[in-house]
Amino acid sequence: MSGKWHNSPNVAGRGHVPSAVVAGMRLDGDGHGHILHAPVLVLNASYEPINVCAARRAIVLVLKGVAMTEEENGHFLHAARVAMRLPSVIRLLEYRRIPHQTRALSRKNILLRDRNSCQYCGEVLSSSDLTLDHVVPRSRGGASTWENLVACCHPCNRQKGNQLPVEAGMKLMREPRAFNLHTSRHIMRLMGHSDDKWRKYLFY
Repeated sequence: MSGKWHNSPNVAGRGHVPSAVVAGMRLDGDGHGHILHAPVLVLNASYEPINVCAARRAIVLVLKGVAMTEEENGHFLHAARVAMRLPSVIRLLEYRRIPHQTRALSRKNILLRDRNSCQYCGEVLSSSDLTLDHVVPRSRGGASTWENLVACCHPCNRQKGNQLPVEAGMKLMREPRAFNLHTSRHIMRLMGHSDDKWRKYLFY
């Protein structure tokens, strides 16, 4: 039933989505609001994996007719007289050209690239327990770039201080690189291990 609706007289067509429909969505059962933040794989119209978004965003794209559901995760959403299954994989209906440029340099993307792990000790932590470290300190000419910023736990950050890693007796787990499409796909594959429905789109 990929991409199909159940009992959907209120949705007239693409691009005509009443805001109340999106705002009034609820899940079957109680205490499952976190499911709306579950990751959803986004495919281009060519079935090429290009992104991961939250389930809530995926639902909006489907409701607006920008994408269709390819795989479902078993949960039902209800709003007014509309019912649909929560997507696990969606596909854009129109092909989008993906520029060969890196993602925006941001704290969120650095932590995503480094998989929320300290790049010195390897400990996996929540975002709030991590900071960003300049491999070459700013006071010594280090720039805020993909190649000079890494996720770092607070104890390692204090230990390194205003030194180069070698001076502090520390070593990076991997060389920091720009977060490009190849990096994104690698992370998609890692996330796909928790959702079997992603695998046929990622492992080819």
